[in-house]
Amino acid sequence: VQLQASGGGLVQVGGSLRLSCAASGGTFSGTVGWFRQAPGKDREFVSNISWGGGSTYYADSVKGRFTISGDKAKNTVYLQMNNLKPEDTAVYYCILTTRGRNYWGQGTQVTVSS
Repeated sequence: VQLQASGGGLVQVGGSLRLSCAASGGTFSGTVGWFRQAPGKDREFVSNISWGGGSTYYADSVKGRFTISGDKAKNTVYLQMNNLKPEDTAVYYCILTTRGRNYWGQGTQVTVSS
């Protein structure tokens, strides 16, 4: 399974972006989510969704601002990011966890300017 992340860009504080993570060579199952990594920092969890049951989880730092959702027809997961802050600046990676394996996408850059 290959994951293609897209939707990053440059946005001002308070703006919005929607990231997409599309799967090719297979279909989503298990859990699909997003991590991010800012310069000089460790990669950190942002959000994920259970592909079968639809349960969602968020890091405290993004609760109330980010929403994760899935489109089964398109085999795509979205991360709607609202009220963006400078500390949200990072490379965002999508990840599929299924059958004990992790599959990572290539990352998409999000930059929030103040």
